[in-house]
Amino acid sequence: MARPTSAPAPRYRCAAPDGRLDSPVFHRNVEPLLAALTPLLEGRSGTAFEIGSGTGQHIAALRRAFPRLVWQASDPDPVHRKSCDAWSPAASPALDIDAASDWPDRPEVAGLAPFALILSLNVVHIAPWSVAIGLVAGAGRALARGGLLALYGPFREDGAHTGPGNAAFDAQLRAQDPASGLRDTADLRWLAEGAGLAFRALVPMPANNRLMLFERTRLAPGTPGA
Repeated sequence: MARPTSAPAPRYRCAAPDGRLDSPVFHRNVEPLLAALTPLLEGRSGTAFEIGSGTGQHIAALRRAFPRLVWQASDPDPVHRKSCDAWSPAASPALDIDAASDWPDRPEVAGLAPFALILSLNVVHIAPWSVAIGLVAGAGRALARGGLLALYGPFREDGAHTGPGNAAFDAQLRAQDPASGLRDTADLRWLAEGAGLAFRALVPMPANNRLMLFERTRLAPGTPGA
């Protein structure tokens, strides 16, 4: 089974016989997340692609909040994809996407691109660094010009943790899997610059989380026409 992208040891409960899962984190952060995204997404149209959709609760809420965007879920875990489809039965089925791969080349992704938004919530700190590399590089190829990459979760900033809770969480993650751990915003900005993405904002969120925003301003190296 593919490694889940939404937690090293997901603490989800079964919410219904149809496969829906419920995440306590969703209930804590969905309203602040929607509030932070509203000034960015209100009035936007096109396709929004989520990497690592987990239970599918976030993307279901985003579909309701921003109906002008067409939302596409993805996750490498079949249990998570089943939950995504159960939470949004009228939407296109969640795609089996490994962000560490050349996912923009997949026909089912290429047929949807270019994207107005690529979103990834609570993923890069619980996955190997190769996932962050592939996610950002892929965004540079798959976003429309002016499209946004939004990363949400806990981060280090200039090599330092933003609070003792994040430091403890980072240590816990690395003890479970040395390939995981909180990523530094400077490293993500460096990846983004190489992918043709300009840093736009680092938005403080509750519980020492951040919403990190990039915009595609130019073609990434290796992109046709670059």
